Amino acid sequence: MTTAPTTSADSAPHDGGLFTVPNLITLARFVCIPLFVWLLFSRDDRGNAALLLGLLGSTDWIDGYVARRFDQGSTIGKVIDPAVDRVLLATAIVCLFIDGSVPRWVFWVVLVREVVVSVGTLGLAAAGARRVDVQWVGKAGTFGLMVALPCFLAGASTWASKDWFRAAGWIWLVPSLVLSYYAAATYVPIGRAALAEGRAARTG
Repeated sequence: MTTAPTTSADSAPHDGGLFTVPNLITLARFVCIPLFVWLLFSRDDRGNAALLLGLLGSTDWIDGYVARRFDQGSTIGKVIDPAVDRVLLATAIVCLFIDGSVPRWVFWVVLVREVVVSVGTLGLAAAGARRVDVQWVGKAGTFGLMVALPCFLAGASTWASKDWFRAAGWIWLVPSLVLSYYAAATYVPIGRAALAEGRAARTG
């Protein structure tokens, strides 16, 4: 008995569109960002703000797991998930800088990297490059930062364990910054290849 050859349509990944469980999880994380800002500045509640920020950062993997496990991946999900990560990280570092929970140099090192990556991504898209998927090392660096920043915030709270949290913040911060900048460097050749492929597709 012969097996019919697999066509490209059969092997193409399923696109679940906008209304999928992973995308709803991503949007829920985005909606909670203003709540974090409110807790930190309006309520002056560093402890609960740190808990919420830690929850938002540590649950980043859930949407991706659900998408893979239940075949609910989507093109728009691959766009909004890293975009929400960028907004969450940028909001967190700016708020912690204003609050005084992180040193100035940490703020600038994180912010410069985020600005460079964001501008590069937008520039590639404007130039017609194909979409570049987020690399694992970049996700790992972002995850580490989203663990370190809540630790710094908890370290500036009134909690009895604040010194332990601040120490944990430094332990997570240094390797996460290294991974983040390494990921940014790896995007240079990837971006060039994506731009070449995008231009070739338009002229082909």
